[in-house]
Amino acid sequence: MRIIEVFHSVQGEGPLTGVRTTFIRTARCNLRCTWCDTTYSFGPGRERSIPSLLGEVTRHRTRYVCLTGGEPLLQRESVDLVRRLSERGIVTVIETGGSLDVSPYLPIPHVVLSVDVKCPSSHMQDRNRWANLPLLRAADVLKFVVGDRPDYLYAKKVLGTYEGPASVVFQPVWGTDAGRLADWVLHDRLDVRTMLQEHKVLWGDTPGR
Repeated sequence: MRIIEVFHSVQGEGPLTGVRTTFIRTARCNLRCTWCDTTYSFGPGRERSIPSLLGEVTRHRTRYVCLTGGEPLLQRESVDLVRRLSERGIVTVIETGGSLDVSPYLPIPHVVLSVDVKCPSSHMQDRNRWANLPLLRAADVLKFVVGDRPDYLYAKKVLGTYEGPASVVFQPVWGTDAGRLADWVLHDRLDVRTMLQEHKVLWGDTPGR
């Protein structure tokens, strides 16, 4: 697999926020969101074998792995890696930009899908794969990164058509007014989780944290 970095930290996003996790960041991405905070993952990375990745996870002694990117679904070896992690009883959270098919991961136990819906400020909203949404399960996450009012209204419209069981997260673009987003959610009485990126609260934009 082409890997940018592997590191030990706490999960900064979604329902597992604060949980000690091993992060495996894959190389390359098929999207170019305007607010992307991991553009260093666009490069080729370096080749890592699945056994070497499993060994590193073992050394960190974590019950959770976050497979992120870049876009991990671009790499055909990702399915095998996640399956091997599952066989060890490890829960893997797969963070995907939402433009690629998530169905190969659905049969694998101990998998949590965190699927983005790209809002207009990302300039990637035309790449959303809407067929993913009906596949999401109760343990999965549907995430909207919200940069401004038009993004919020877009997310609210999508939410109005979503009837699935996945948790819904509204996350402000880092550096925007998070309280403003929370006020909008409260005003409209939306049943979503408004969440910050905890790792940035703790360490700022430091890579590998």
